[in-house]
Amino acid sequence: MTSHRFARRTLVVCAVAVGALAAFGPAQAQTKLKWAHVYETSEPYHKWSVWAGDEIKKRTNGRYEVQVFPASSLGKESDINQGLTLGTVDIILTGASFAARSYPPLAVSYFPFIFRDAEHQFKYAKSDVFKELAKGYDDKTSNHITALTYYGARQVTSTAARPITKPEDMKGLKIRVPDAPAYLAFPKALGANPTPIAFAEVYLALQNGTVDAQENPLPTIEAKKFYEVQKNISLTGHIIDSLLTVVSGQVWTKLSAEDKKIFTEVTEEAAERASREIAAAEIRLVDEFKKKGNNVIVVDKNAFREAVLKTTKPADQGYRQQDYDRIVNLK
Repeated sequence: MTSHRFARRTLVVCAVAVGALAAFGPAQAQTKLKWAHVYETSEPYHKWSVWAGDEIKKRTNGRYEVQVFPASSLGKESDINQGLTLGTVDIILTGASFAARSYPPLAVSYFPFIFRDAEHQFKYAKSDVFKELAKGYDDKTSNHITALTYYGARQVTSTAARPITKPEDMKGLKIRVPDAPAYLAFPKALGANPTPIAFAEVYLALQNGTVDAQENPLPTIEAKKFYEVQKNISLTGHIIDSLLTVVSGQVWTKLSAEDKKIFTEVTEEAAERASREIAAAEIRLVDEFKKKGNNVIVVDKNAFREAVLKTTKPADQGYRQQDYDRIVNLK
């Protein structure tokens, strides 16, 4: 009897041990990933990045835990792009303009007035030309683009003394642009003086008069409170901007086919949700800025477009004409 009781106890202990291993196994095998971006916690980009991180954890049964680092907390945009290679970040949300430093053709979407509107860019995100450009980036860097998010139509804000109503008003304007070559074509073509400044430093630069103007979509102008230090908002819509979700090559190559599918589906869904939210905010914010006392200026976009195209073309910026033509002609 004693031996039987001992055997039963041994079986119970073994069962408990196996149960414990099953409980702790996933935690021990868990991979923690850092997701970085430069946007505020109040913005849709952050909200849907956090959602995506939670969803990845859920759909992989806890094998991946994603922590999102917002507002340049892991470095400015050029830093987090570099971090993909250095291994300091695993996933980033970044402007295609910054990713294009590694693969310049990707920045063709920043050529002024290449897109008609938000819907045109949504079609681009699902197009063969975007897939081919993304593959070119993947092949060059080993990092992998999983999704494209609509960032918005970039509009020019300026000091009270420098309202921008027509292309000629841009001449000599000291305007902040992101520190990436893709943003230079528009101001240079119109005779402005583009001044690259890191995103986190823009508010102070506007406040202390380092620059007269900046350009960003309306939701960003709201989130970063640029409207507080810039009286005029000119609706130039000169670039329809986008963000890319990029997974580092070090992470992507280790994912199973099933996990790659999960990461792609989740980030595409997050991009879609953020994109629609931004597009809706753009419509709402025109009236809200007027109520805040800003001078919202509706400009003749065709006049700006013609003035830009007179002095520059895609090839001048290092882009391939065939890529430009395919994007312009998307229906």
